[in-house]
Amino acid sequence: MGTERGRGEQSRERRREQIRERREQARLHSAREHGQAAEAAERSGERAGKSAPTGASALTRPRVRLDLPRAPRRSLLPEYDPEAFGRLSERVARFLGTGRFIVWMTLVIILWVLWNVFAPDNLRFDKYPFIFLTLMLSLQASYAAPLILLAQNRQDDRDRVTHEQDRKQNERSIADTEYLTREIAALRMGLGEVATRDWIRSEFQDLIKEMDERRLFPAERDEGDR
Repeated sequence: MGTERGRGEQSRERRREQIRERREQARLHSAREHGQAAEAAERSGERAGKSAPTGASALTRPRVRLDLPRAPRRSLLPEYDPEAFGRLSERVARFLGTGRFIVWMTLVIILWVLWNVFAPDNLRFDKYPFIFLTLMLSLQASYAAPLILLAQNRQDDRDRVTHEQDRKQNERSIADTEYLTREIAALRMGLGEVATRDWIRSEFQDLIKEMDERRLFPAERDEGDR
């Protein structure tokens, strides 16, 4: 009995060891397959010109979700509001196109020239030929031209939208006019087949005349019938 129990325990131990060996082999096999898949992914990424990190696989890569907006990218350039800048450019362009700007600029130039001509030498900051004044005027012109162009572009965009809305409104008006024209024509055709008051009156008058004639000449008609 003792020997049989010992043999049974030994057979169980062997089975357990076999099961452990099979599990270990399966784990090693799956690890090898996973490593081969990772190598194949790296090779395909290198062929396509994409640098993939070592040991990265398709399962571990972060997927881009299409239902979420992209995160804002960092830029070295300063950020600004185009709409606010456009409104500012329109204000500047409106001011540059007024007589007030011309008057103020003329006064500044006259004062500039008079100060640098008649002021003491130690107080003159821009002597003849007024190079600094020329530089300031050229700088003002170089900034004014792009601002005016930007304001014109914004105005062109608004005009384009307005023209598009006017065109759609005209199309709707034309369609409504055609519909009303067809309805009026149908009403005229329908009224042409309806008995009017004048027609009914004329029919009644004819009947009355015929009845009067029958009352005035009943005997003649009877003889003529015989």
